[in-house]
Amino acid sequence: MNTKWILPILLAIFFTSFSHIETKACEIDFEIIKGKKDTYQVGDEIMVKVKVKLTHRSCPEALKKTKFKMNGMKVIKSTGWKQITTMEHERKLIIVITGTDSNKVTINAIRECEKDGGFGTLKLETVPKE
Repeated sequence: MNTKWILPILLAIFFTSFSHIETKACEIDFEIIKGKKDTYQVGDEIMVKVKVKLTHRSCPEALKKTKFKMNGMKVIKSTGWKQITTMEHERKLIIVITGTDSNKVTINAIRECEKDGGFGTLKLETVPKE
């Protein structure tokens, strides 16, 4: 058996398997740090920490250009961005649940830039608004 072709074939399979994965320049994560529950109701307040990790050394877009889109919730108070490490920043948001007709509310964080930006979502279960 001719084994000199095994390594190139395995490398080709490896690179084609992972070539379709889209990576973002920023990783955005949400963490509920106060008021965490299984199911929320209209009027509930939570405190959320938003972490942005820059995966490239320099980003042409300022952190303040991060957009937040909400469905069924509203930010009532927030801190400014705080640098944790050279590549990681965080911000805290106090959010009130305003509700939707469904049983889910969401907040999305979006960063747009020439390096593909970033996207993060927090989804919460709620009692549907009556």
